[in-house]
Amino acid sequence: MVGARPVRPVRVAAIDCGTNSLRLLVADVDPAAGRLTDVDRRMEIVRLGQGVDSTGRLAPEALERTLEALRGYARIIGDRSAVAVRMVATSATRDAANAADFVHGVSGVLGLEPEVLSGEEEAYLSFVGATAEFGGGTARPGGGPYLVVDIGGGSTEFVVGEGQAPAERAPAALIAGAAGPAGVSAVSVDIGCVRLTERHLHSDPPRPAEISAAAADIDAALDAVARALPVTAARTLVGLAGSVTTVAGLALGLGEYDSARIHHARISAGQVAVQTRRLLSQTREERAALGVMHPGRVDVIGGGAMVLDQIMRRFGFGEVLASEHDILDGIAWSLAAGVRR
Repeated sequence: MVGARPVRPVRVAAIDCGTNSLRLLVADVDPAAGRLTDVDRRMEIVRLGQGVDSTGRLAPEALERTLEALRGYARIIGDRSAVAVRMVATSATRDAANAADFVHGVSGVLGLEPEVLSGEEEAYLSFVGATAEFGGGTARPGGGPYLVVDIGGGSTEFVVGEGQAPAERAPAALIAGAAGPAGVSAVSVDIGCVRLTERHLHSDPPRPAEISAAAADIDAALDAVARALPVTAARTLVGLAGSVTTVAGLALGLGEYDSARIHHARISAGQVAVQTRRLLSQTREERAALGVMHPGRVDVIGGGAMVLDQIMRRFGFGEVLASEHDILDGIAWSLAAGVRR
């Protein structure tokens, strides 16, 4: 339109607090161009969900670790001059009887309350973050429909849907309505790397009986996924979060973690199976010595790798497309659009 003012990128800050990690993304988002540019992306392993599966409460020490890391994030947000901030909390907070203590603590640090997402809301934002950059037609990595899987600490989210063509990538179109984006189906199940480890994988390395018990939990959850979603309609599996990217880094033979090489790397089902067996057979000390391994994932990576491995075998995916873009990016898109689900 003649005389219309150009839409400029907006600088936003997205915070995701999961069962295992606390992550920050400060980004410049240009809705008109469908482009998100990182300004600052950080992660701290705070293990907020420590013991929640057995006690039903957030441990005081876990809450304090999380708030201390959040204080550092608040300083970064101020220094980077973000104009809008959104913090979401996921599985551990959904499950905790004392979630109000967490909300009160966050409000004191950030001046705003965290949004405790349902599993479905979490899944939709992850889908947006993973697929918003996919172009139309042949530019789509692997081609849709996509099964986007976000393997967290306490839960795993599954979303089936088409990626958006460039003209459709505006966040308002991606995150519209209480039911989520049109043509997208989602479900969240209570399997995650921390939950599985705390329930079953106690030995160093885990014993066969422990691995079998964890596998049974995963299989039962995947039964529920198969009933809820048209998983067989998906052509491409997109894997999100640290369990997936760590397995991808190991499969690529990286000496240290390299997000640029991991992002959109294609890892075969055979490679995932090999790395899963490797991680489950190693001691904690051996896993800690792996160059791509974040110290905070050493004790839970076996459970996360198992989830990915069993998803691929159960649903017949020959490879997984590893993505460094996930719920954080989805939160940033929602802020730029002024859409709050």
